[in-house]
Amino acid sequence: MVNQGLRQAVDSLPKTYDPGGTESRWQKLWESSGAFHPDPNDSGEPFSLVIPPPNVTGSLHMGHAFNTALIDTIVRFQRLQGKNVLCLPGTDHASIAVQTILEKQFKEEGINRDDLGREEFLQRAWAWKSESGGRIAAQLRRLGYSVDWQRERFTMDERLSKAVVEAFVRLHQQGLIYRGEYLVNWCPASGSAVSDLEVEMKEVDGYLWHFQYPLTNGSSDDETTHLEVATTRPETMLGDVAVAVNPSDNRYRHLVGRTLTLPFVGREIPVIADDHVDKDFGTGCVKVTPAHDPNDFAIGQRHNLPQITVMNKDGTMNSSAGQFEGLDRFKAREAVVNGLKELSLLTKIEPYRHSVPFSDRGKVPVEPLLSTQWFVRMEPMADRCRAHLVKGEPQFFPTRWEKVYRDWLTGIRDWCISRQLWWGHRIPAWFVVSETDSIVTDHTPYIVALSEEEALLQAREKFGDDVAIEQDADVLDTWFSSGLWPFSTLGWPDEDDSDFNCWYPTNTLVTGFDIIFFWVARMTMMAGAFTGQMPFKDVYIHGLVRDEQNRKMSKSLGNGIDPLVLIDRYGTDALRFALVKEVAGAGQDIRLDYDRKTDTSVTVEAARNFANKLWNATRFALINLGTTTFDETFEELNFSDLQLSDKWILSRLARINSETSKKFTSYALGEAAKGLYEFSWNDFCDWYLELIKRRLNPGDSLTQSQLKDRRIAQQVMFKVLRELLVMLHPLMPHLTEELWHGITGFPDQKMLALNLWPACQEGFLDEELESSFSALFASIKLVRNLRAEAGLKPGQNVPVRFVTTNSKLADILHKAKADIQSLTRANKVEVFHPDELLGKPSIKALAGVSGDLEVLLPIEGLVDLDGLRKRLEKDLIKAQKEITSLSKRLDNPSFINKAPEAIILDCKSKLIAAKSQADLVIKRIAGLS
Repeated sequence: MVNQGLRQAVDSLPKTYDPGGTESRWQKLWESSGAFHPDPNDSGEPFSLVIPPPNVTGSLHMGHAFNTALIDTIVRFQRLQGKNVLCLPGTDHASIAVQTILEKQFKEEGINRDDLGREEFLQRAWAWKSESGGRIAAQLRRLGYSVDWQRERFTMDERLSKAVVEAFVRLHQQGLIYRGEYLVNWCPASGSAVSDLEVEMKEVDGYLWHFQYPLTNGSSDDETTHLEVATTRPETMLGDVAVAVNPSDNRYRHLVGRTLTLPFVGREIPVIADDHVDKDFGTGCVKVTPAHDPNDFAIGQRHNLPQITVMNKDGTMNSSAGQFEGLDRFKAREAVVNGLKELSLLTKIEPYRHSVPFSDRGKVPVEPLLSTQWFVRMEPMADRCRAHLVKGEPQFFPTRWEKVYRDWLTGIRDWCISRQLWWGHRIPAWFVVSETDSIVTDHTPYIVALSEEEALLQAREKFGDDVAIEQDADVLDTWFSSGLWPFSTLGWPDEDDSDFNCWYPTNTLVTGFDIIFFWVARMTMMAGAFTGQMPFKDVYIHGLVRDEQNRKMSKSLGNGIDPLVLIDRYGTDALRFALVKEVAGAGQDIRLDYDRKTDTSVTVEAARNFANKLWNATRFALINLGTTTFDETFEELNFSDLQLSDKWILSRLARINSETSKKFTSYALGEAAKGLYEFSWNDFCDWYLELIKRRLNPGDSLTQSQLKDRRIAQQVMFKVLRELLVMLHPLMPHLTEELWHGITGFPDQKMLALNLWPACQEGFLDEELESSFSALFASIKLVRNLRAEAGLKPGQNVPVRFVTTNSKLADILHKAKADIQSLTRANKVEVFHPDELLGKPSIKALAGVSGDLEVLLPIEGLVDLDGLRKRLEKDLIKAQKEITSLSKRLDNPSFINKAPEAIILDCKSKLIAAKSQADLVIKRIAGLS
């Protein structure tokens, strides 16, 4: 209810909205009251969503802000639907990132992790996490995230760590986890294998070195003495075990089976035939180094070739590199090239721009390297996901990402899950070192178990009581624990957990397209393996936020935009609304304009202006409501008592309610924001509030009829604003919460965030009335434009004459005469059918046309007609020049044949507009005659 206290409060409201204090106050109230801490035993259909866990090392960037705005819009809408909503937050332990930070600190202290030992290192890591690891969560709070902070998770929490161990053991028992020596992405800087996601492809300027390998046993019949190969990594030639040619290549078919002598090393290597070789690329000969290249590794497997590693894990050359042993890999590259030159085997060096994989964390090129690691067999897990996908589980929005997901599940490679780090989930495997002289080798037997105690019992059963075991020093890839996120956060492996039973599987995953392969698919594979269900019903894939030049934001470009800067300037709600409203369609990238000199954004400023518009509209409503109160059910509204404008706005309200609900449900969030913006700014603020001003303040000594009409206007205004604030709440939660309390008078404890979406009163829908009002508003705009063109002052009242053959429109104009007079400063409004003007004397008027309506503005005696006529004649000359110029361009065959289609269409559009303008000016000049 509205009360006198609120009437006094509105007087003290600033004229513009100041978001800082309001947003902070509501964020604290929501969290302290447990507004978003649901009970699994509560009524309401369960709805759950777990946020993509940002790295614990992270700080807020625009991608987080965009993802948060989309997620929070979805969950707040679902909460307004009366559902029992859980939105669960958390962070990822980010193995490599944290370890990199710590080792930089150690370097500054003059020590390394080996000096500390594992136990002290982990103590330092947990201390860092305690002091600095909460920064990203604190920053996410600034965005007004309606998550359950009481259920906040961290991937290395005790319960989640238990889930990781359980998952590893189960997969090993099923034969889906194995240990072996295979080619992996190796980062020499961090001394660890890295995942594909931690590898960034960069375009670099390098060289393609061409050199020759001599045939071992002399020339052949065609006098071939050498085979020429080319490579961007000549240092790897020291590990070559063959040269491959295409079996259909007639140039080399006769050489298959012969041998070549590897320079520097002296090793004889065979010439082999393999379909992988592109005979049309380069010389058609490919050096084969299985231990240092993924494609070569596959060739080596097919031909049973040896694997010779010539590089240490720190990026230096090993003893198999012969005379180059001990050199850094890039120094070895120079030395090998110089050596080939001295041997007269180097035939050509050509500049070559190509993609090189870099370690995202180590910032150095990764090295494909043979290494003994732990792997997950992916195909059986992927096959289960493909079977679910046939049943539409999960559903992708936009649907085009379903194919990307399916393709990734096809022909999938096994996943290397071990990392040579200390920060992370230690692999639950214990080596029986007593079987291999107290050292760990590739052949040391091991036990996989849930605990060291269990491992020791199993080892004693198998190897005797005197066994000694040692846990694997490696940790699991961060993505292993992230793959369990949708269910480990809800209590799994305890499937009796109330949270798990209530909210699993989750309803929606909201994430960027760039990690669909690495995270989305791994979650579905893990969930299928452990729960038998897909972990979410829907996957909403969104695009990227691009900078003002439409570039992807990245650290290397230094073109990121700090969301906190924009929040401090414009407010959280303005930034959130701007980001969502910019989404042209699900999954599309958005571009955010930003002036880096002033830290301003026109787009976000426009959203802030929208917030001010709503603020001022609410102030207007409170001033004009005074102490008037209404039943929340609005049962007092009698349709027969409503004026035409009331029926129109209630029809528009019902329509925007229905459309917005459908758009939110189908993840058309940008379209929902645009629709609410147009309704709020144009329909409600610019038109309806203007239309009812005379009814709200009809003067003194009111009749019963005027009192009743004012109350109806107040009630409709109250109803529309109250329901509009609810519909806008998912997009602008702080502002709407504040204004909703203002308009309703409810105490802070009764929150809009926990209210219900307003019922859509479809009985008010009237499409014909809405169409008529669109024509009415167009006519009012035309009158205003004509007044401006005539140079009339605001205080000058002139009559307005409407002429139309449209009887329905004429009826609306007749009924809205009082409104038209009020909004156009007309002293008289007349509506005619053209036939009614036959025989009547003509008037000197400025004329305009809108659809099938002609508007006449009689101005004789009010303005300088000669001066106005001269201005119009100048406008006509300008339009005619434009017509001539554009016509010449379009008549020119050279222009038509050479110009881009978009330019030609633009010219045609401008010509149509210029001709229309000329016709209009001619009519207006004629009207003054």
